[in-house]
Amino acid sequence: MKRRIFKIIKSIGLAIIAFVILFFIIRAVGVGINRRTPEGGINKSMYVDINGTKQWINIYGENINNPVLLYLHGGPGSSTSDIDYVITRKWADVYTVVTWDQRNCGKSYDAGQNEIELTRDMFLEDGKEMTEFIRDYLSVDQITVLGHSWGSIYGANLVLEYPDYYECFIGTGQLVDSIDNEKAFKEEAISWVEGDNEALELVRQLTPESVTMNHILARNALMEKYGYNMMKDGSDYNLITTIIFNPNYSIVDWAKYFSRDMSVYLTFFQSEEFQSFSLKGRLEYKVPYYNINGNMDYQTNYKLAGEYFDSIDAPYKELFIMENTTHGLLESKSEEFSKIVHKIASGRSH
Repeated sequence: MKRRIFKIIKSIGLAIIAFVILFFIIRAVGVGINRRTPEGGINKSMYVDINGTKQWINIYGENINNPVLLYLHGGPGSSTSDIDYVITRKWADVYTVVTWDQRNCGKSYDAGQNEIELTRDMFLEDGKEMTEFIRDYLSVDQITVLGHSWGSIYGANLVLEYPDYYECFIGTGQLVDSIDNEKAFKEEAISWVEGDNEALELVRQLTPESVTMNHILARNALMEKYGYNMMKDGSDYNLITTIIFNPNYSIVDWAKYFSRDMSVYLTFFQSEEFQSFSLKGRLEYKVPYYNINGNMDYQTNYKLAGEYFDSIDAPYKELFIMENTTHGLLESKSEEFSKIVHKIASGRSH
């Protein structure tokens, strides 16, 4: 009997070992394919010395002579390098795309920075230095900035501050003012919850002028309940295979990714420094201005983004509204989003 049990355990152990070996073989093949450099293009990852820190970027494009686009992820602090290569490579036939893990997040995470206060001046200097590095490394005079959510307000600040460095600005899930955004969310939520006492209790936890973790959790719960959450439509690509075959992440990278302490970014999100990125009253753009927003996005209120768009003065401006789309438009509708990026690229001479 004991011998039989031992044989069963041994068989299970061997099956597990075989599965693990097979998994890593398949992963190695997929990663190897994704690490290939397109003929005539570029595929490079590196750490760059930026403002006293090491910050990670990947540069990918199918034609090294294409214009350059810098993608700014959201958050603040929500690096998307774990999944974004599948999205950004859909633009790589018309742009050389630089994806960047901003300071102290994603592959740029450094626990030694957790005691450093994050400020607007710090982020502007980071963006300036990264832009200067990209211009020099890729031998271009100007680049396009595409920012999502936090990246949209960050990118707009960079373009307003250093217009000579940029060819145009593309904001998606456009954030205009952090306090106004949360106030607008509360107003919307009040109209959703009529007659629902349980949901009304969540609304009472919203404190737009002083964002707390309770506020964030209540906001997210309300969006989930009423069908406005970021990933309500899932993704139009396979997230599991995207993670498994990520060419930029080793097993060690994944271990570091899940052991991060991101509390410094929560502190920043609640700070006056974060609020100081506000675009209110800052309406004069010296470069073409594009917005791509979902008409169900209340995480960064698309109505406020539209009002801001109507108010700005730019050499050229265009607004794209994606129907039945929330804040997760990059993941849920990456194909539709990519078509808009291609349209912008074809008219970038505006």
